[in-house]
Amino acid sequence: MKSDSHDCALVAAQRSVREILEAGASNRVLTKRHLAESVVLFEIDNPLVARSAKAGQFVVVRPNSHSERIPLTISDLDRDRGTITIIFQIVGRTTMELSTIEEGECVPDVCGPLGKPTEIANCGTALCVGGGVGIAFLRPITKALKEAGNEVLTILGAREKKLLILEDEMRELSDEVFITTDDGSYGRHGLVTDVIKDLLEGREGEVPPRPVSGSVGASASRGRKIDIIFAIGPMPMMRAVAELTRPYGVRTLVSLDPIMIDGTGMCGGCRVTVDGKTRFTCVDGPDFDGHLVDWNELKLRKAYYVDEEQRAREFIEKETKRWQE
Repeated sequence: MKSDSHDCALVAAQRSVREILEAGASNRVLTKRHLAESVVLFEIDNPLVARSAKAGQFVVVRPNSHSERIPLTISDLDRDRGTITIIFQIVGRTTMELSTIEEGECVPDVCGPLGKPTEIANCGTALCVGGGVGIAFLRPITKALKEAGNEVLTILGAREKKLLILEDEMRELSDEVFITTDDGSYGRHGLVTDVIKDLLEGREGEVPPRPVSGSVGASASRGRKIDIIFAIGPMPMMRAVAELTRPYGVRTLVSLDPIMIDGTGMCGGCRVTVDGKTRFTCVDGPDFDGHLVDWNELKLRKAYYVDEEQRAREFIEKETKRWQE
């Protein structure tokens, strides 16, 4: 009798959880768009996450029951519609598998919101720096900073014009936007750090104006005191920004993305060293003071599984080609 009672309770609990999930988080992909080469946007039906998520938080997703779990920052949300937006770059096996999910289909596992929300306050003038797909992660922070009453300057960087994403969206959220490309195909030829240095030093004529409706104008930003900087993008870019701003004493926050597994601080896979202390990115971050991060250690940890990741990517590419044939 005791066993039967236990089984009934378990079945009832499973039914209750299933009903909650079906009613509040279908994880159905409502919109799928390709923003650039290998960059995909999903708008996902998940009112449970949309109701409580804040700027800077992320979700852990799994495209199928055999996939690894990967963290993806919430790029946007709509509380009224109950949707969240994630943007990812196809770089390995798991993101390749995720990219095969089409509109109307469901992402099997979406867990969140996770991580500490970005600390948003009215600081005065905030400089938001985004590189590559990091621009997608920067968007909710930029939006929150503007809503908090800050003047927001934004620098967007990409290797080339066709890889630049969300330019129009970021212009709507910013007082002024600067564009850089590594190859000079759009905006300023150079790196985001070139623009940051010119802004901090107030070099006349070095920061070309970008005509934007409602913009304060490039000349108004020269020599302006910048109160805080948010930098999100490839690790070398974030490190370069932090090293550049260190002598100026401008607080610089970066969003770290080390290897992450469970997203709850239990596995320890995402540990980083900040100010000489061990921190877990999934629960203590992902935002940290860039001047205090041990970048050398982070670089080694991120490269730990490079060979395995390459073999996994080659396998899935081979299998995909075989299926197409």
